[in-house]
Amino acid sequence: MATKTIRRRLHHGDVDGRRNEYLDKSGFETLNEPLLGSNNHTRHSRGYDDGSNEDWDDKKKEVNLHWTYLFSNLVAEWSQWLANLFLGSGSFLGRLLPLSSFTSNEQDNQICLSPLQEERLRSLRQRLEVQFDGSRLEHQDALRQLWCLSYPNRDIPPLKSELWKEMGWQGCDPSTDFRGGGFISLENLIFFAKNYPAPFQTLLHKTEGKRADWEYPFAVAGVNISFMLIQMLDLQSVLPSSKAGVCFLELLGEDEKAFDNLYCVAFRMLDAQWLAKRASYMEFNEVLKSTRVQLERELVLADITSVKDLPAYNMLMQ
Repeated sequence: MATKTIRRRLHHGDVDGRRNEYLDKSGFETLNEPLLGSNNHTRHSRGYDDGSNEDWDDKKKEVNLHWTYLFSNLVAEWSQWLANLFLGSGSFLGRLLPLSSFTSNEQDNQICLSPLQEERLRSLRQRLEVQFDGSRLEHQDALRQLWCLSYPNRDIPPLKSELWKEMGWQGCDPSTDFRGGGFISLENLIFFAKNYPAPFQTLLHKTEGKRADWEYPFAVAGVNISFMLIQMLDLQSVLPSSKAGVCFLELLGEDEKAFDNLYCVAFRMLDAQWLAKRASYMEFNEVLKSTRVQLERELVLADITSVKDLPAYNMLMQ
């Protein structure tokens, strides 16, 4: 893991409420995501309020989302505990059942892809190889499409404009923020906006829950999530060796857009954890790591045959 020394000037107060202080975080661990790069960041500044003026329907929605998140987390933890208890290599059943040892090497040996899975995995990997190129017209058009989906009633700005910061890009030129995720991360954002417009708009405008003073930038967070999923699912190996990667191949056989749908679940899950932890910008990598752990747990649950079977998928329907 990469280790960086991070120094940021907090103009709007940090999570402890202190103002105009320098914050040093030495030895800050990352997952090699591009979010905490060397560029200057533009962030939404929102303060916590006392909730006295919240609409009752909004409050119920926030509570429902929180309980959905807790339920999905509980289901995953209990399933993992039961699997360890009954199928662990040291248990009685584990000694009797030949499939009870779930090491990555044995998973590799058991993987047998159908022609459909092979085709879809090959297509997905071809998408992963495409780097974002701001000089390509189709990539420029994709950025414009994302803007139209995000702000349907606003004019499209030039490709280099301060207005892009409102979407959560780090600077006035979004093309500089794709170094970790490639073009697929832009495709993921567009897919999210087109197929789940309500939760997309909720996360984009951060209209749900009590937000931190120092919020994560929406668009750059999306690039990080794409990068995290690629690593978690081990998609750049000959065959995935992780449990989550092997389970994902099953989902890919059922849904050609399994990666894109999983991305949307991961984004919603990240924001739910962000609110539950009352996190602030400097804790983004920690929240992203916990999102990855939770997603890995859900992917290996029994009877998961599609992304829609994941407990956390219900958060997209809130």
